[in-house]
Amino acid sequence: MTTSETVARPGRDQVRTRSYTFAVADGRVPGLGHAPALMRRPLDFLAGLPAQGDLVEISLGPRRAYLACHPDLVNEVLVRTRVYDKGGPLFDKVRLLIGDGLVSAPWEVHRRLRRLMQPAFHHGRLDGYLQLMAEEIDRVLSTWRAGQAIDVNEALHSLTLRITARTMFATDVAESRILNEVAACMPIIMRGVYQRTVAPVDWWEKLPLPGNRRFDQVRARMLAVIGETIELQRRDGTDHGDLLSILVAARDGDEAARLSDAEVFDQVMTLLIGGTETTANAIGWVLHVLAQNPPVEAAVHAEIAGVLERSGGDTPGVADIAAFDYTGRVLQETLRLYPPAWVLTRVTTQDTDLGGRHLPRGSIVLYSPYAMGHSGALFADPERFDPDRWLPARAREIPPGAFTVFGGGSRKCIGDTFGLAEATLTIANIAHRFWLRPVPGARPHTAIPRASLGTGPYPMVPWLRRP
Repeated sequence: MTTSETVARPGRDQVRTRSYTFAVADGRVPGLGHAPALMRRPLDFLAGLPAQGDLVEISLGPRRAYLACHPDLVNEVLVRTRVYDKGGPLFDKVRLLIGDGLVSAPWEVHRRLRRLMQPAFHHGRLDGYLQLMAEEIDRVLSTWRAGQAIDVNEALHSLTLRITARTMFATDVAESRILNEVAACMPIIMRGVYQRTVAPVDWWEKLPLPGNRRFDQVRARMLAVIGETIELQRRDGTDHGDLLSILVAARDGDEAARLSDAEVFDQVMTLLIGGTETTANAIGWVLHVLAQNPPVEAAVHAEIAGVLERSGGDTPGVADIAAFDYTGRVLQETLRLYPPAWVLTRVTTQDTDLGGRHLPRGSIVLYSPYAMGHSGALFADPERFDPDRWLPARAREIPPGAFTVFGGGSRKCIGDTFGLAEATLTIANIAHRFWLRPVPGARPHTAIPRASLGTGPYPMVPWLRRP
């Protein structure tokens, strides 16, 4: 079915009408909709939908949802934040953990939260965070031994967790306890969130199943330990230069407008999950890609050698991050193929039209950075790993809405600069010291659905490149 929509371009006089196609996704199961496909083969299912239409209807049990597959429609969803608000199955379940965190808060709450949190991500503080990153990267890599296999997924999550905890909590006691608790809880939490997102019925999560009991237990543990840490910081009252100190001290003009304990908790949980999961998964995919593409790996090694020769350094440091141009494009191309936030949901706050299709208030709208990144209509030869497609001249040809790894509009990720710097510095240091190759027979486990796209357990063997 083809529908049309009148599109006004902001800042321009012309108004144009263009046509979009609408389809109902293939493979609907009576009573369950497309939930089985989203549980068993979510990536393949989503990647196949753009070929069916620009806007595709899917079913989550009895609920209808609409996947925006055309970049114009994705961009509209991201920019019109009051109409397409944070919500839908994913964010409804994520709120079990992060409440009204910056990522999940509705638009009327988001503006205030972002204003209060912005100082924590001011560029003047970034150098301090980067120095902590460099220390942790060096500490972790010094434990890797040539020829001894490591699970890079576990190692990278441990690394990014330590970095996030050190930037979040300045006190050793708080940092140590948070590390232990989050490391134990996070895998169970992320799998549980996704399972609740695509479950065809809400009562499934209330059954006394082992997985449900584990999810409830670890959620309670996270609530308790972070709540105690916030209480300690309130009593201390000292600005340690960490993120928690900034959140606790944040004021919106007067004392009454400070963040409540519940709001601080929601932001802490948001930053812990976002800073750990997404960055670790992105780096893990880069290590996989380098092992599968020796010419790309060699080009990364050559760039690192050139940067260090010019700077006179022994290992990649904070001052070198901006010089890793090719390495940055490798990271960008990896994010296109393996975006950590691979599907996201919104909910309409009023009746609206999307791609010429009427959507009543309360409609679930999805967009998938994974489906867009694998679309042949948007990226030439999309399954080919090509870092040079992100050279400035070529990148300008990519339409808005085609690459949405960090979101867009006023809801764009507040920590994108932080995360990209952390990932680039980690990749450069690993590549400078080691070649990594998978243990024979090892491969990423993408068939296991989680809220964030990672490799799953992935044993690789580091081989020393230099002393």
